[in-house]
Amino acid sequence: MGDFDHLLTSPEYAQNPYPVYRQLREQAPVYWSDLWGCWILTRYDDITASLQDYQHFTSLGRLTATMDLPEPLWEQVQPLIRHYSQGLINVDPPAHTRMRQLVHQAFTPRTIRKMAGYVETIVDSLIRDVIDQGQMDIIWDFSYPLPVRVIAELMGIPLEDHERFKAWSGKIVEFMATPKPQPEVLLGSQAALMELQQYFRDIFRQRRASPQDDLISALVAVEAEGDRLTEEELVSTCVTILIGGHETTTNLIASGMLALIQHPGEMQRLRESPELAPSAVEEFLRYEGPFQRNRRIATEDVILGDQYIRKGQLVMQMLGAANRDPSHFPDPDRLDITREPNKHLAFGYGPHFCLGASLARLEAPIAIQSLMKHLSDIQLATADVVWINTVFRGLKSLPVTFIRKVSP
Repeated sequence: MGDFDHLLTSPEYAQNPYPVYRQLREQAPVYWSDLWGCWILTRYDDITASLQDYQHFTSLGRLTATMDLPEPLWEQVQPLIRHYSQGLINVDPPAHTRMRQLVHQAFTPRTIRKMAGYVETIVDSLIRDVIDQGQMDIIWDFSYPLPVRVIAELMGIPLEDHERFKAWSGKIVEFMATPKPQPEVLLGSQAALMELQQYFRDIFRQRRASPQDDLISALVAVEAEGDRLTEEELVSTCVTILIGGHETTTNLIASGMLALIQHPGEMQRLRESPELAPSAVEEFLRYEGPFQRNRRIATEDVILGDQYIRKGQLVMQMLGAANRDPSHFPDPDRLDITREPNKHLAFGYGPHFCLGASLARLEAPIAIQSLMKHLSDIQLATADVVWINTVFRGLKSLPVTFIRKVSP
């Protein structure tokens, strides 16, 4: 087995992880990384097996339990550890099943569908703001403000707070970039998390006193057979929805547009057949998924592939690698907006399949269709694009030039 640790920290990996994923799949598909202190999985079948098998691969403590911290620091970051030791994405069935059923009563398909008109209005407004300029940054002018406004409307939180959301979200996820975060990163993530927690607790009090027609009011009120979400479960759920709801969709729209720019033939297909937008979005999710990796902890000694994984060891499921596995996706490095079947893992798999998948699948096709409808000759305005490649994979910016399309 070769040593791939140096590749996992290379600038080349940060910009384009897929060659490294390919090497790992072919030479060490279940690879122990001394650098990260975990097993790295890159095959589709191994990843789906471990995502589905919560009895052997648990979500409990998956983000914090394996951190090797000195005692004083361990005590100092207990608020962070407590938060990520509970909540919808950090527990297994049956606790997870109970919570998901309660949350689903508020986060229903009908709730998502009724957002379609609002999404279209925001998209049209954002394009109107830049269409006469002939240039824009797709991220900062379009793909970031769109999901932030949608989440604010859905949850019933003031849009003017969106810059605070962005700052909190970005800071919180910093500690997830590696299983061995630095102390200052942990403390920074915890500080941002505690501010966001207090923000939501204040809103919960307001909604209990004066309910509104929004997701937070529904979550506060939801009850089934005498059961309801606890305060901590409410906080955890809202933090998850806020971070997942805008980080992933921002990156999905931007990386999808970059993929189209780099594959003009596929862009032309989409222009000629705008009804392919939902299929195109599924391919963007596979080709350049915004959520690149997930974690589980082995609950007992288990053999996966040809490796012996010990109880308590961390397993890193590289979703981006699974989505380029040639055993499931023929010619996986080719962008094909009509790919079928396309059972990618961008939203996970099994009991923890992403609760917000339907919202991303609503927003992204509307956004992509509108950009195709109103803008032509979309070109990169820079010779280089810079990726951020951690738990989330996205672009720092995406400046483009374009020509306003004249309606026939």
